[in-house]
Amino acid sequence: MSAQIAPFGQTADGRTVHRIALARGALRAAVLTYGARLQDLRLDGVGWPLTLGSDSLAAYEGPMAYAGPVVGPVANRIAGASASLAGRTHAFEANDGTSTLHGGTGGTHARVWRIVAATADAVTLALDLPDGLGGFPGNRHLVARFALGPGAAMTLALTATTDAPTWINLANHSYWTLDPAPTIAGQMLEVAAHHYLPVDDRRLPAGPPAPVTGTRLDFRAGRVLALPPDLDHCFCLAPARRPAPVLAARLTGRSGLALTLETTEPGLQVYDGSGLTSAPFRDLSGRETARFGGLALEPQGWPDAPNRPDFPSVALAAGGAYAQTTRWRLTRPGGIGRGGKGGIGGGGSGRGGG
Repeated sequence: MSAQIAPFGQTADGRTVHRIALARGALRAAVLTYGARLQDLRLDGVGWPLTLGSDSLAAYEGPMAYAGPVVGPVANRIAGASASLAGRTHAFEANDGTSTLHGGTGGTHARVWRIVAATADAVTLALDLPDGLGGFPGNRHLVARFALGPGAAMTLALTATTDAPTWINLANHSYWTLDPAPTIAGQMLEVAAHHYLPVDDRRLPAGPPAPVTGTRLDFRAGRVLALPPDLDHCFCLAPARRPAPVLAARLTGRSGLALTLETTEPGLQVYDGSGLTSAPFRDLSGRETARFGGLALEPQGWPDAPNRPDFPSVALAAGGAYAQTTRWRLTRPGGIGRGGKGGIGGGGSGRGGG
């Protein structure tokens, strides 16, 4: 059975965007070619969208630019909007103070990907980034494949190749909410990390990984979110990318509906949505998204890795291949409990170098 593909709209500069509707079992998803973006995710029997989205393309070109897309080519922040690689210093767009955030305003989130293949429960999108775009080197070929199942699960496989040394650090930037309430208050977050990266006032890493023990960032046993959560931190899951997805986080709504996230990535950026707004547009719940309206759980390499040789590298050699796999699984009440006995614990130490 083929996927349901329909025009979604045209960008302000005239590019056509399509929406691909996927379904398998009790799970339904919608992906946009604009940013390889997860626009919607629904579970039968749950009466609200589980991720922040909009029916307006203009919303995604405006205040909801980071709602659901694949961000890159280098997710998160690069200090000083520059980095050196293979003897060359590369300058990027400073779109977050003096830093580069998510590849700049022309990053992967703002580009129209092409449909390579689509079935009823999976879609593959591709994007070619020319050498020098946004200051990043290499002609790069990116592929994103969303697939539903088995069960109430969705997997995103991201791959990339390049013809010159470059950096690749892709991340899905969906905002999750497991309750119909307008904010994430009262939902329980668990993160399987023993360490996190302290940040300075620019939200850049302020030093090496620090233990979460005894801090407000210890989510190993689960903590209920109160406003404001004050979360925009990278949790260090492992010292390097893993060959297969490992349990990284779980978000549980007040109803008991739970979302677990497994990933190959060494880091998980958790952002509380303190800057969220959809105004003047409405989201899929029919309201204007407000601050803390969703929680971003972004599997990725560690921030500012291009400038931090002590962090897991996000460099990709010419002819090399990048691969990330992230899987989300939904569980109804009566399955995964609110944190479980002892929470989800932690995987590796998360310290660079092991």
